[in-house]
Amino acid sequence: MMIMQSLKFYLSEHPSIVNFRWSNTQTFGSTWSFLFSSVAIYVVAASTLHTFLSLILPKRRRVPLGPIPAIHSLCISLISALIFIGILLSSAADIRDTRWFWRRTKTITTPFQWFLCFPLGTRPSGRVFFWSYVFYLSRFLHLLRTFLAVLRRRKLTFFHLFNQSILLFMSFLWLEFSQSFQVLAILLATLLYSVVYGYRFMAAIGLPSSACFSFVLNCRVVLLGCNLVCHFGVIFLHFVKGGCNGMGAWCFNSVLNGLILCLFLDFYFKRNLRKRTAGDISGHGGSSSSARYHRRSASEMKSE
Repeated sequence: MMIMQSLKFYLSEHPSIVNFRWSNTQTFGSTWSFLFSSVAIYVVAASTLHTFLSLILPKRRRVPLGPIPAIHSLCISLISALIFIGILLSSAADIRDTRWFWRRTKTITTPFQWFLCFPLGTRPSGRVFFWSYVFYLSRFLHLLRTFLAVLRRRKLTFFHLFNQSILLFMSFLWLEFSQSFQVLAILLATLLYSVVYGYRFMAAIGLPSSACFSFVLNCRVVLLGCNLVCHFGVIFLHFVKGGCNGMGAWCFNSVLNGLILCLFLDFYFKRNLRKRTAGDISGHGGSSSSARYHRRSASEMKSE
């Protein structure tokens, strides 16, 4: 009981969490110039590293990184789990403290509606926005995986650069415009990251993890599907309940999410098509070639 009370205090009731306020003059990384500079530096640095390695090393030569990838995966998994628990406890506390305001605005009446639609006039301050800010900062840790993938597998794709850049951009917009739906999106994303990077940590230290590969890939599809369904809920509440906060940023984010969904589904279906083709080949005596394909496909997905 004491442990639970301490956990609630340090993750949802600590003064630094309760009194958090997103400010362009006082919060680190809160300016547009910082965001665009970070994305530009990331893209240029990753592209330069990939080009440099392509010029000085043989095509299949990899740079040994030791335990760094495993440590990176473990850190992201633990941080994601911490954000998930923190924003879940903070959401419960905010719902408890702001129910009186719901009755005045009449835009939301249930906690689930609050998860989808912030009342008009919501400002980026308080518990859930603190954890939204931590999630935004954690996106910079995700960027490091691009460089690890380039060093280990000499692989750099447009989808990877685009996906990482857009996710950083979207997490910034959540804070800048107090965008609706961000709490539910962070809960879904951090739950997925804790599982996916936990799997990658297991794979990096040599534990049996091949059985989890399809599960991890399907988790991403489920996440994208849940986001799509929830977007319809936001639209419904916006027009029926009198408006949700940050809908301009939400519309822009929806377009970016749609682009990511199209790129990912294109990769997902192409991979399944190649998998079935490899299965047909193995049925005609090409089992060794099929095995090499499956190992290569799993290696590619781990780098994404």
